[in-house]
Amino acid sequence: MNAEYWIKKLNLQKHPEGGYYRETYRSQDMINQDKSLIRYDNSRNACTAIYYLLLGEEFSAFHKLKSDEIFHFYQGSSLIVHLIDNQGEYSQFKLGNNPDNDEVLQLVIPHSYWFASNVSQPNSYSLIGCTVSPGFDFADFTLGNQEELTTLYPSLTDVIIKLTHS
Repeated sequence: MNAEYWIKKLNLQKHPEGGYYRETYRSQDMINQDKSLIRYDNSRNACTAIYYLLLGEEFSAFHKLKSDEIFHFYQGSSLIVHLIDNQGEYSQFKLGNNPDNDEVLQLVIPHSYWFASNVSQPNSYSLIGCTVSPGFDFADFTLGNQEELTTLYPSLTDVIIKLTHS
């Protein structure tokens, strides 16, 4: 099974940050109706989930969310995930199914961290699941600006240029 198989079989659509996706779950439970989570202006679904597929020659550009996100590995080559935490520290993880190669099956991305990803093998793909809690809303999504990020994190210029759109 190749990437085209999964794109068709799972009815995936293009995603604004790169890759393909389809929402598979949106909780009917709502949170923040009492404004207890101050980083949200309005109510949010308690949880959402998507399939996400990234082709080897593509990348998921640096972006951040107001919610925590959990990546789950399903199929294909490992996914290299790049994180910049709130103190500007960079880290890299491999999401995959080979723990002997330092790969993890799940990865938690804390809210407000910048993150991007690319497939480890250029002629392959990575199929993952993403669970967001509180649930995803495009109002909580910020796509990284190359100039702003390189100004904020000059020591990370190479990785930022590689994983943002100019």
